[in-house]
Amino acid sequence: MVEPTRRMVLAAAMGVGMAANKEMLAWDFGFPSIDEGRLEFAAFKGHVLLVTNTASFCGYTYQYEGLEKLHKAGSPRGLTVIGVPSQDFNQESADNKTVKTFCDATFGVEFPMAGIAHVRGPQAAPFYAWVREQKQWEPNWNFNKVLIGRDGRIAGTFGSGDEPQGSKLSQAIEGELTKPAN
Repeated sequence: MVEPTRRMVLAAAMGVGMAANKEMLAWDFGFPSIDEGRLEFAAFKGHVLLVTNTASFCGYTYQYEGLEKLHKAGSPRGLTVIGVPSQDFNQESADNKTVKTFCDATFGVEFPMAGIAHVRGPQAAPFYAWVREQKQWEPNWNFNKVLIGRDGRIAGTFGSGDEPQGSKLSQAIEGELTKPAN
C-alpha cells in the first residue's frame, strides 16, 4: 500500500476531496460567512484576493479603512479583500454580530467578511492550514495578509506593518492584477 502524501493527509483532515495529483488552490477553501452561510473562495476564481486576519481591538484596527479603500479601488480590476476576524490574539469581540456591527458602523466595511475563525496553530481554519503547509508561514499578529493570485496560488504573505496602501503590498497586488485571468 502506498503511504499517503502529506498533502493528501492535510486535504483529508480538512474535508477536501482531491485526486492524488490535484494541486490544492485557494479556490478549494472557504469560511463560514459573518452573515451566516458560506464564503466560498471558488466564487472569486480568477480574482486577486487579499485575505487579512482582523481584530476589532488592535493597534492595527485602523487598517480596516485602508483595506476598504483598497477593495473599492481594486474591485473593478478584479481585486477582492476578504476579512477574517480572529480571536487568536485575544483582541476580537465574542460574536460575529458584534464584529459586523463594529466594522459597518466604524469603517463602512463592504468587502466580504468571514465569521470569527482560528488563523494559526492546530485549530487553524483549513485555508490557513494550507498557507502554513505551502509557505511555512502563519499570522503572527492581527492584520497579517495573504495575497492570492488569479491562478489561486499564494503570491505573497505580509505582516501587520505592511499597510494596505504601502508600497510593498501595493506593488505585489499590482503585479498580480496585471496578470491575465485564467
